[in-house]
Amino acid sequence: MYNYKVLLPTAGIGSRVSDQSHNLNKGLIAIDNKPVLSHIVEKFHPDVEIVVALGYGGDYVKQFFEIVYPERNFTFVQIKNYVGEGTGLGLTVNTCKEHLQCPFVFVSNDTIFEEQLYFDEITYNWLGYSPIEAGTDYRSLILDDDGNVIKLNDKVKDSKDFSYIGICGIKDYEHFWKYMESKESLTMGESFGIEKMLQSQINFNSVKFTWYDTGNEKSLSEAKKQLKSKHQPNILEKDNEAIWFANNKTIKFSTDTNFISDRVKRTKYLGNYIPNIINTSDNFYTYDFIEGEVFSKKVTGKRFEYLLSWLDGFWKPIRLTHSEEKEFQHGCEVFYNTKTFDRLNLYYEKFHNKDVDEIVNDNKLPPLLDVFEKLDMSWLANGVPSTFHGDLHFENILVNSTNDGLPFSLLDWRQNFDGVYEYGDLYYDLAKLYHGLIISHDFINKNFYNYNRELNTVYYDFHRKNTNIECEKILQEYVEVHDLDWKKVKVITALIFLNIAGLHHYPYCHLLYYLGRVMLTEETK
Repeated sequence: MYNYKVLLPTAGIGSRVSDQSHNLNKGLIAIDNKPVLSHIVEKFHPDVEIVVALGYGGDYVKQFFEIVYPERNFTFVQIKNYVGEGTGLGLTVNTCKEHLQCPFVFVSNDTIFEEQLYFDEITYNWLGYSPIEAGTDYRSLILDDDGNVIKLNDKVKDSKDFSYIGICGIKDYEHFWKYMESKESLTMGESFGIEKMLQSQINFNSVKFTWYDTGNEKSLSEAKKQLKSKHQPNILEKDNEAIWFANNKTIKFSTDTNFISDRVKRTKYLGNYIPNIINTSDNFYTYDFIEGEVFSKKVTGKRFEYLLSWLDGFWKPIRLTHSEEKEFQHGCEVFYNTKTFDRLNLYYEKFHNKDVDEIVNDNKLPPLLDVFEKLDMSWLANGVPSTFHGDLHFENILVNSTNDGLPFSLLDWRQNFDGVYEYGDLYYDLAKLYHGLIISHDFINKNFYNYNRELNTVYYDFHRKNTNIECEKILQEYVEVHDLDWKKVKVITALIFLNIAGLHHYPYCHLLYYLGRVMLTEETK
């Protein structure tokens, strides 16, 4: 049906965006909670074959395409040498040559564009451009009055010509591959073959695109701002896991294969309170996208009361034998004590902090170790075994749009509780709710917080929603009506902030750490 293919090179290490890639292939960096690669492939007809060159982080890229787009036709080509001397985009392109003995579209994996490329065939050679001045960041195109390409320039200082955006259509593929046989092509990439074709008087038309570059830190940050949708949830980025939305699916990714497999195992204990998983791989699982809005955007006192009433049906008490009860209490102690210290050590190592006396918001705080010595761990470990979610903050609670099912869906559940899948500590879920009432992810994303440090003096502040303050009183009343310990909820919430501090970005990580430290100090006086 189609006389052409698409070449999508993803082999490079993405050194220019390393601060935002979190050790992933740069094509998996999220723009509007959707990987760059999804923005690209969805611009082509599903029946067009896409040749994907794999290199750095290639296994994740391959899994992503296979699990998210099972209906599409991908050919994967492994690039063995993608870093070091003698490597480059040209080597990647040439390695894919045998799969591209036909007209093809070349598209860089850091180029996002708005236009759909739903055409049946390539009838002429063309180069994609943006009217943005090229300068030293991009190659540039010189065009004649009819829009034909006269020359493809190198990156030149103060160039006023149009930017070549890393997408082109190659009709005369035989000529292209002939010129790419030169060793000079290995580091230059597809532009070498294009330049030689232009020098041989082979015509290239120009095609204008609405373009967003994601190939360097500055342009990537700008693309994230320009393409962010209002309806998307506020997902805070982590180093080793992610949630994406693409192809009408929600995709969960983790570098930890056990994390994924344990998540999947827990689904049978959570019933229809969570979405039905439709596909899994070593590092991914997917479920159908559910229409609705996260609870953080729908918070009212009345709706929060309704949520707690609905959760009464979810939180089912678990009866344990005496030996199981002892194991459960031990698990709680490991979860609240051992795990916390492991995470604190991660934070100290990652951000080069030390556990010492400090002045925080004009109050002197003792070292955390001294605070922990005052904490009655047997009291804290005396939990309530129950069906549990494990990460029950407001971004993981979806207010469903349809009326034919449950009013809420619970998302992104914890994989286990100290190795147990069936149940966990009810207090942990309550503390996670309290966490969401204190810290609003949308406020964090908008940088509605402050953190400053001078020597051993720290100041932090953050905005809270009035509705959340109202809901805090409702949560406290709920806890006390059910004969539970509100103080224990607050202590565990403080531990949660300390636990997650090392997992988040600067300076939000420090806000979490000092907030948790202040709360724990207050509750152990």
